[in-house]
Amino acid sequence: MLIHFPIALYLAAVCLDASGLWLKKPNWVEAAYYNLTLAALSTLPAVVSGLATWQWQLEGHRLKGLLLYHMLSALAAAVFIWLSWWLHFRQRRASQPLLIAPRIAVELAGAIVIALAGHLGGFLSGVNS
Repeated sequence: MLIHFPIALYLAAVCLDASGLWLKKPNWVEAAYYNLTLAALSTLPAVVSGLATWQWQLEGHRLKGLLLYHMLSALAAAVFIWLSWWLHFRQRRASQPLLIAPRIAVELAGAIVIALAGHLGGFLSGVNS
């Protein structure tokens, strides 16, 4: 359950940010920032629980195959979430407007990585078999 919080918060933030910029709704962009803040903070227990599960279930054995790819994509997703938050944070603190296109590109790339991690996790859980 810890895993789903950062995913939902991040995807909601990406939708709020993109639609807020497109429709020129600054309150939506503000809401996206707060969603990103919560998503970034909630990645910490998610990553810790994933690493602890690996150590507990597999007794620290080397990861391989789909499990390795799932772990790497999940860690990459956490990095994208934090990077997206940092870009928003930097934008809020800047005296002059920064470029928006790189921020949206990073957010969309993060959403793709999250989708990849979820897809691989579906195969591991047996949902996509």
